[in-house]
Amino acid sequence: MHRDQSSLEASSAPQQSVPPLFLDLDQMLDEFTPLPIRAEFHFDADTPAVITVEFLAERGPGIVWRIGRELLHRGLTAMSGCGDVRMWPALPRERPSSWLLLESQEMEALFEVPAAPLAQWLDATYRITPAESEMDGLNWDGFLRQLLAGPMAPTAE
Repeated sequence: MHRDQSSLEASSAPQQSVPPLFLDLDQMLDEFTPLPIRAEFHFDADTPAVITVEFLAERGPGIVWRIGRELLHRGLTAMSGCGDVRMWPALPRERPSSWLLLESQEMEALFEVPAAPLAQWLDATYRITPAESEMDGLNWDGFLRQLLAGPMAPTAE
């Protein structure tokens, strides 16, 4: 999911939480130049199919992307995603990792993500909301109204 897209919202229900995951990533400036960067991964049980990732800048505001939880999970072991967000496992090394590519009109960034801590954290999110129940309880009417609302959308009176 692109960083500017809104999330679906679920109806209110008792919620469990998973603490945010802070990971030290390497942003690849070129083939041989990594730049360390910290990222914060958030899971919200109201929108379980979407993980919010904030790339924390040393100076200034961070950059937020919303990425499909399934895309991240699959990207740990195989090529996953298309378009703006793609993820795939890196070649075997000392530290198992995956590549995360984010693209938009304004930027393109490639990050090396440590696989083990992300996999453990994602597993914790799936214990709260299994993949097969991600869409249970979603407010589809509200989502469609939000999706269709725009400069040319008719208004209900």
